[in-house]
Amino acid sequence: MTTKYQLSDDKDPFPTYEGSSTPPGLTGEREKKRLSNGYHDAPAYEYESTSTLNSRAMAPSPFNNRLSSYPDNDVNDHNTSGQPMDDPETPLVQNVTQRRRSQFNDLEYAEPKSQNETQQGKNTTFSRFFADARYPLQQRIEDKKRGIGRQKHPFVVYGLTIAMLGVFIYELILNSRQQGSPLSFKPVVNPMLGPSSSALVNVGARFPPCMKFVTQVPPTTLLGCMNNTANPVTEICTVEDLCGFGGFHGKEPNQWFRFITAIFLHAGIIHILLNMLAQLTVSAQIEREMGSGGFFLTYFAAGIFGNVLGGNFSLVGVPSVGASGAIFGTVAVTWVDLFAHWKYQYRPVRKLVVMTIELLVGIAIGYIPYVDNFAHIGGFVMGLLVGTVFYPVISVSRRHKLVMWIFRLAAIPLAVLLFVVLVRNFYTSDPYAACKGCRYLSCIPSNANNHCQGTGLS
Repeated sequence: MTTKYQLSDDKDPFPTYEGSSTPPGLTGEREKKRLSNGYHDAPAYEYESTSTLNSRAMAPSPFNNRLSSYPDNDVNDHNTSGQPMDDPETPLVQNVTQRRRSQFNDLEYAEPKSQNETQQGKNTTFSRFFADARYPLQQRIEDKKRGIGRQKHPFVVYGLTIAMLGVFIYELILNSRQQGSPLSFKPVVNPMLGPSSSALVNVGARFPPCMKFVTQVPPTTLLGCMNNTANPVTEICTVEDLCGFGGFHGKEPNQWFRFITAIFLHAGIIHILLNMLAQLTVSAQIEREMGSGGFFLTYFAAGIFGNVLGGNFSLVGVPSVGASGAIFGTVAVTWVDLFAHWKYQYRPVRKLVVMTIELLVGIAIGYIPYVDNFAHIGGFVMGLLVGTVFYPVISVSRRHKLVMWIFRLAAIPLAVLLFVVLVRNFYTSDPYAACKGCRYLSCIPSNANNHCQGTGLS
């Protein structure tokens, strides 16, 4: 296309296009004049004061409640309220962070969005203790699937672990002072790589002759002292001397506190490593989910009851130590969780099989010397009962909630009854009469233990 330039009447140059009678520049000039005339001929608007404008801006609109920001399909926020979404005084990066943050981005240990949230639980004393009712139901279900509990850190587990490690160090120091070595190899080798049985008794192991009068092992019975390394025994002490803690003062043995102190003792390096591994994994997660209060009660109820059961049916001459009973109680809580939240579990059948195998392995370990299987079994049973009471269960229906409360109401008197019956049975003259064959649950017959007969003293 060829372009020719010519000078118009008002001395402005306009390009002339072939096939057009009016230059484009002239058309633009006419449009400009028309708009200018229209502007001057338009009626003037009445001036409004600043106060009038401010009052209009502050007046409520009936559509204010409907105006808000909304996300599109790409999750981009669009403002429809006419108000700026970002604070002009805030840096751009922070504004973008606030805008793009999801409401579930900080779901872990976050407070509920609103007290009037849908499906909000009742915030009563019992609801806070038995379930995390402050949070909406759907959020609690999501937390359960993600393994998020009531608290982030298992403070009780950390404290117990530190205490047990400190006590074990004291055991090794005591044995080193008495035998010249922290580990016992004479007169008998400790398969757990720890102190002698005499040292364990002296620091608080569960040993019935120190806790009550045992006909077969009276306080005057002579046993090997802590410093004895010869076989046969050359250094001899009475049971009263070996039990320590000030002796019996001429009265019958009554060191009942050994039901508790035995939880903090361990037979050796292997024993404490296995227990602390389980405690820092399984028990720690249970404390996160239950909260420290419910976990504390479950842990010690299981540990003490395990020692009570072992005191009834184990060989009276064999000391027993370890936190295994208490840890088995926390393992039992995982079974409560599995069956109470079956449909929220990932592959629940597979999880049930794995947990069954782990339970059987734990019971098999209970046949190792200085480890009592009755503590494992008793701790597991009491853990089921107390865990049913204190573990926070998510109930999505009235029927499920009713069933859980029936189990809870039945578990409380049953746990108390077991404690009363077995403690009373322990202090009778012959606790074995209640179940003479039960000792084989924690004893493999051999020549060393007189085929699980008698007291078990060598």
